[in-house]
Amino acid sequence: MLKPYYNSDAIEAGLDEVGRGCLAGPVVAAAVILPRDFTHSYLTDSKQLTKMQRLDLEKDIIREAVCWAVAEVDNLEIDRINILKASFLAMHRAVDKLRMKPEHLLVDGNRFTPYPLIPHTCIIKGDAHYFSIAAASVLAKNYRDELMSRLSGQFPHYGWETNVGYPTIHHRKAIGLHGPCPYHRMTFRLLKPDCDQGMEEELEDLGFL
Repeated sequence: MLKPYYNSDAIEAGLDEVGRGCLAGPVVAAAVILPRDFTHSYLTDSKQLTKMQRLDLEKDIIREAVCWAVAEVDNLEIDRINILKASFLAMHRAVDKLRMKPEHLLVDGNRFTPYPLIPHTCIIKGDAHYFSIAAASVLAKNYRDELMSRLSGQFPHYGWETNVGYPTIHHRKAIGLHGPCPYHRMTFRLLKPDCDQGMEEELEDLGFL
């Protein structure tokens, strides 16, 4: 069972992002403030859930959350500022959109650019430890998966309806055959199979490696 909060004395928002290791599309982040007494029988890291579970969980999260928000940074901005800064920016934008100002941010991962005037705590694999981060991971992944599925209708060669932009063998072969499209991240290694350790870990968690 995940924990309901890290700081019991503050209004706490969980933050998570998805799509950092993708070759195309935006990086998407969510921020979620849950009630202190929130609990759920199977909410956990979105990568460990089926699509149907995530869709069902989204209904529960939206119904029970004090407030929540989803934000994105598109591929063009990713290319301008780099993916790490874009991931943090997406999280900041999600916090900006919350209708209630949190007093503490619980961030998935080991690094974060501080949000002005709100303290934060980074939790490695936080989506497997805290409900608010897990809820954020579910909302962000559902939003991004749906977006990439819609974009796949415009660019069917790349298989985004299944790989959602990750560097699968099919996706790389399609880039080689058809070239990149306007949604590809041109600063990424679109054709080379090598990737950094963080990308490899994300691909393995998602079942692509």
